[in-house]
Amino acid sequence: MANEIRNVFDVGARALTAQMQRLNTTASNIANAGAVSSSAEEAFRPLRPVFDTAFSAAMGDGVLAAPEVEQIVQLDREPIRERRPDSPKADKDGFVYIAPINSDEEMVEMVEASRQYQDVLETLSTLRGLMARTLKMGQ
Repeated sequence: MANEIRNVFDVGARALTAQMQRLNTTASNIANAGAVSSSAEEAFRPLRPVFDTAFSAAMGDGVLAAPEVEQIVQLDREPIRERRPDSPKADKDGFVYIAPINSDEEMVEMVEASRQYQDVLETLSTLRGLMARTLKMGQ
């Protein structure tokens, strides 16, 4: 029984790490919103973590699975080309390239990740409380 409980905490820890990675990439995207570069190739592009399912090595009676960050990818979005001839970052034709960050999309991603983080944290807290009550019952 102790192994199964420890496995649940391990899965919870991995889930928290995955949601934290989502929050970090979203924060990076928001921080780079409006970033200007002198070419389309150099322009910042939004990042997203890609998750894979990791199965527990100690399979026992049931198989526990948890998310793991497989990689962080750049989204294939073209930067916004804007004419700003007075900008020091302007190319020879007077254009700058702005990071294609959709603030609304990033806010939705952030809220979703933070809610999932909170849900996992509440689940682990409930499990801890149940364990404490179970121990008190034996006294």
